[in-house]
Amino acid sequence: MNIDILLGLQWGDEGKGKIVDAISPDYDIVARFQGGPNAGHSLEFNNVKHILHLIPSGIFHPEKLNIIGNGVVIDPAVFKKEIENLGPSVEELTKRLIISARANLILPGHRILDAAYENSKGCLKIGSTLKGIGPAYTDKVARNGLRAGEILRKDFRELYNKHLEAHLSMLRQYDFKFDIKEYEAGWFEGIELLKKFRILNTEYLINELTVKGMKLLAEGAQGTMLDIDFGSYPFVTSSNTISAGACTGLGVSPKSIGEVFGIFKAYCTRVGSGPFPTELNDETGNSLRELGHEFGSTTGRPRRCGWLDLHALKYAIMLNGVTRLFMTKGDVLSGFSTIKVCTGYRSEGKECLEIPFTDQAVEPVYTELPGWEENISEIREFDKLPKNLRSYIAFVEKQTGVPVTMVSVGPDREETIFRK
Repeated sequence: MNIDILLGLQWGDEGKGKIVDAISPDYDIVARFQGGPNAGHSLEFNNVKHILHLIPSGIFHPEKLNIIGNGVVIDPAVFKKEIENLGPSVEELTKRLIISARANLILPGHRILDAAYENSKGCLKIGSTLKGIGPAYTDKVARNGLRAGEILRKDFRELYNKHLEAHLSMLRQYDFKFDIKEYEAGWFEGIELLKKFRILNTEYLINELTVKGMKLLAEGAQGTMLDIDFGSYPFVTSSNTISAGACTGLGVSPKSIGEVFGIFKAYCTRVGSGPFPTELNDETGNSLRELGHEFGSTTGRPRRCGWLDLHALKYAIMLNGVTRLFMTKGDVLSGFSTIKVCTGYRSEGKECLEIPFTDQAVEPVYTELPGWEENISEIREFDKLPKNLRSYIAFVEKQTGVPVTMVSVGPDREETIFRK
């Protein structure tokens, strides 16, 4: 079992990029298995912040192989910008990064359709990032997708034009103004850059390398509560963000999976519309937003903030088979005299034992815990953390039955405590 999975257990933005970067030295391969440029994985080291949208977070380790798996949808224009902003030369990056031939492409028409769909919904908007993710996955499932391996075909431009005409036909149904040429210029430049990278049937490569003993870390995007099947539908993303998605998104067997690392914030955030039982529309919520710099890495939108939801966290742990918990943003809670934790829901006066499959209104049931005043960003040993923070972590462990073996105390890769 040489494949471990790392994923988010909330509504995304849990700090996956930083943690993947921090634990990459323990792996030979880092692979993204779903999502697309709607993801924004932030990493910080040497006082420089990097945001990755498509490229796996192991890319800054020269000796690691990075793979964009078949479950990812790729926007060539975003890919080009990301490659150019990384720092190393394209020639160097082609040695570190491989792309699945089966990964579907986000076409210019997908981005325009995304905006047209969202615009047509009026007050019922789901909070799309408008990156073309939904329409790209729709075409994939409808068997109308264009895949990365096809950019090497001689008739690729003809294939593209057929897809473009289909998208333009759909757009005629909407009163929506757009300029396709504005999107196409950067998109085709991105296609030319993609051609410089190895585009392979990566499922063969992954299985071959892991059978030989190489260790792979599967990196998820978004979070469990945004899963297309098990999240707060319809306010969800368009892919399976849970651990099972790693198998279908990389082409590996479930029996090859070892550890499942689940990342959660010490509190909760959400971007866009949808249920959020512990949301705080008050000064406490504003404080969490400002102290935690809670603005979307991809959209820049202010994140909705609230207390930790253990009821939802236990649901996510169950779905993913989490073996270890990693807690981020513990430093943001420093200074709160009292911290609340949601341990259950009530609806119409009755206890909700399960997470509702609809967006029905629920009332969170809270337990209050003492906070801590100390600045913890300089601490590097678990036993030196404030007593009340350690009690907070112990409460989470008791409630979930899963050990918290990593605590992040700041955004830099060095601001991380690993606990045996």
